[in-house]
Order: sequence, then C-alpha cells, then structure tokens
Amino acid sequence: MSQTWSKGYVADVAYIEGYYVQQSPMRLALACHIAGVAVDLPQPGDQASYLELGCGKGMGALLTAAANPGWQVTAIDYNPAHIAAAAALARAARLDNVRFIEADLSLLAESREAQSIPAADFVSLHGLWSWVGPDVRAGIVRLLAAKTRPGGVVHLSYNALPAWQGAIGMQRIVYEAGIRAGGRSDSQAEAGLALARDVKAAGGKYLAESPMASDLIDTISGMEKAYLSHEFMSAHWCPFFHADVAAAMAEAKLDWVASANPLENFNELMLTEEQRALLDRYKDPIMRELVKDTCQPRQLRHDVFVRGARRLSDQERDVVIGGLTLSPLVSPGELQTKLQVPAGVAEMAGPLKDMMEMAMQGTATVADLLKSAKGRSSPIELASVLVGSNQCQIVMRPDDAQPDSADRLNRVLAARVDSIVEPKTSGGLASSRLGGGLPAATLVQFIAGRLLDGQREDDADAWIAQLSRDVLPEKHDRVREVVTAAIEQRVPVLRRLGIVPQ
Repeated sequence: MSQTWSKGYVADVAYIEGYYVQQSPMRLALACHIAGVAVDLPQPGDQASYLELGCGKGMGALLTAAANPGWQVTAIDYNPAHIAAAAALARAARLDNVRFIEADLSLLAESREAQSIPAADFVSLHGLWSWVGPDVRAGIVRLLAAKTRPGGVVHLSYNALPAWQGAIGMQRIVYEAGIRAGGRSDSQAEAGLALARDVKAAGGKYLAESPMASDLIDTISGMEKAYLSHEFMSAHWCPFFHADVAAAMAEAKLDWVASANPLENFNELMLTEEQRALLDRYKDPIMRELVKDTCQPRQLRHDVFVRGARRLSDQERDVVIGGLTLSPLVSPGELQTKLQVPAGVAEMAGPLKDMMEMAMQGTATVADLLKSAKGRSSPIELASVLVGSNQCQIVMRPDDAQPDSADRLNRVLAARVDSIVEPKTSGGLASSRLGGGLPAATLVQFIAGRLLDGQREDDADAWIAQLSRDVLPEKHDRVREVVTAAIEQRVPVLRRLGIVPQ
C-alpha cells in the first residue's frame, strides 16, 4: 500500500458504498428475541444512541440517523476518504444527528475524543474484525467495554472458520503475488487473482480441488475492484473461529446470543436430522456453534452480542415475538415458499405457507398472522422464515409519518442516480417505520426520488428515456421491462413503509 499510515490495511482505494440489513436495530432486536434475550427497544422520544465502527462511506449510519432523527449516531473509520464522503452526504441531507470521526481504533478508547461518544444502545462492526491487526482488535474491545451501555446490542461480522480453511491458501497467494506486482491495491488484487486463476488451471491442488477456493476464483472476477482489494489485500486478513471471537467479546462483558441472519438460528433448516442429533449432545452455546459451523458452509458470520443478557422464558419470548410487526418487501406474486438452505430445499407448506401468503397482503403482527393459521406454528418459525428469506422486515414504528430528515437523505441518494448502468452496490432508503434502512437498488432509489419530487408513475416514459441514455438502442426494451417491473413491485412497498407519498 502506498500510504505509510495505513498499517497494512487497504487505504489507497476507497471501499464500496453499501448498506447491510444485519446492521438494522430491528434485525438485531429480532435476533435477541429469537434467542430468548430481552431488548429494551427505544420508545418514541427516547434519545437512543447508535455507534458504528469501521463505517466506510457511512451508508448504514446515514440511513439510521435519517430514519431516527431523535437518536444520536456516531460513525468511526480510519480512512479520511471514507469520512469525507460520508460527511458530505450528511451535509447534503442536512442531518444534524450523525457525527463522523476519523480515528485509529487501536488508540481511540483512551483518547479525549472517546469521552464525547455517548454510550450506545446499538453497535455495529461490519467487515472490520477479520481485516485489521491484533492491536486494532484489542482497541475495539476496549472501546466496546467503555461505550456499550448495559443491555446494549453489538453486531459483529467476520470471515469464519472452518468454512474459510479451504481458501486460506487462495487469499495468501493473491496477497503475496499482489504486493509484489506493485501499484495501487486494486491493481495488486487483479494481479494476484490472475495468478490464482493460473494456478487453478494448472491443477494446483489447494485451488483446483478446494470447492470454496475454486468457486471463489470463478465468481469474484466480476466483482468490483475496490471490494476485491479490501477483501484480499489487507496485510492482517484472518478468519476466526466463533469461539475465539466470543472469548474476545467477553472481555468487554458481551455475551454472544444469536446470528443476525434469522434462518441461521433455526436449526431445522440449517442442519440434517443426524447433524441436529450431534448438536443436541451439548448445552453450551459456544460448543453448539462450533458443531454447526463444522457442518454448514458459513463463510461470513454476523454475530449478535449483548452486554448483560437478560433471559426470557419461552412463553415470554413468544409473547414478545408475537407482538412484532412484519411488513412485506416483495409483491404477492414474488413470494417464495421453497427456500434453498444448507440442509437442502425447505418447502413451506400447510399453515406456515398460508401465513406467508397472508403476510404479503400488508402490515400485520406475528400474533395476528398466527391467529389466521388453521394449524399449529410458532412465532419463531414464522418470523425467522419471513425475515430470514428477506421477504419481510420488522417494523419499529408501524404508524409513523416519514420525518423530513429521511425524505432529505432519500432525495440526495436518488439525485445521484442518472443511469441504469451502474456498479452493483448495496444501496438503501431511510424509513422511519423500519427504524433504519430498506435495502434498495439504485433504480429503486431513482424511482423514490422522482415520487418524492411529486412525479407519478404516469411519468415513467420520461424516467425510462433518462435511464436509457447510455444504453445501446437494442437494450431499450429491456430497460422498459425493468423499470415497469420495479414500479409494479417496489412502489407499493415504498408507500407501505412511508418512504414515498400514498
């Protein structure tokens, strides 16, 4: 890397902009509820605090701040280019409740600046732990110990073992070949991947015969160069066993409770009957996770920790989950009742399928959907399947009007989209009802911005013309198809969530 201050972390190429739903406060709360752990969700008027470490260009923090104008959001990153980009978006949207800090996490906990960071109700660290050195990880633990309030929830993602053991050699050959090639980190990643492809083609055992390494080499060629450089070119890249991460978090008095991906907490969908029998030999949750990780290909874990977990009885847990409100993210015609899961294809049938179909009709509580069933089902099963398959999202404030802060940010995000030919970033839109972000492609952001500006679906011809300007003429009909489908399928979702006017 060209920067001497980067300490081995990629800093000469900015990371891709993205929003990841696992960072949503309501997704984290659901994970805790599924695990039978109480969460004190902020009530209207509460001055809650959200902290993000390794925020990149700040999309998650921006969406959270805009959707919750009464909250204080703090986002921290080591790269000044990331902080500058995030702060520019915050200024453009006139968000006064988000603060972006450029800081070295290995030193921040003991600094004067850390004293001004409020104790956090929710903390998120996405794409950080596996890519920084031991001194930074130690600093993160100290900061979490100082800034996570009792009862606070922490989300932590990382590359996991043993899933990554089949591709450790691939990462190393990409890294070593890359740094010897010179140039910027993105060029280095390309050079390293070229060697990896050649080694695989030559029958190199650990690249050609390892399913994970072989698949990665085949699939990552089309990914954005900025992503590849950050994924593979960090000098400190390291996958971890869940037990070791849990032990590190315990130093900050954080208890592991669940995965932020709901389906991963539903063992009937994750494991075969024989594998579940092995799991049932153990009560210790850390050992159970090791068995699960050894049985299923979980390359990236999204773990949820709580500082002082308060356990609920099964009855209390079911009442809490029953009271959660679900809102569909897909149209009824898009509903999928056959899910591809590690244990195979799971086909939802009977009462569960009936409830999934009812959930597509509009906002409803889990308890109301359960009452509609003609047979028995559980709140955990229904919520895990609908949210875990990304067909519904948990609603924090079902009846809230969209605040001006959310409209302003959504307009800013939409104004940046003037082409349908764009990098495939993970974007979003702010929703007060969700208490965070709605994952949204750039086309959906574009449509939302036009509707916020008072245009209607009748103006779609003008939208299609604008989005077709840099598209080959023979592809214009395809643009029309894509835009028409987005209007039909996504606009009702935007209206239901209060993102655009009725």
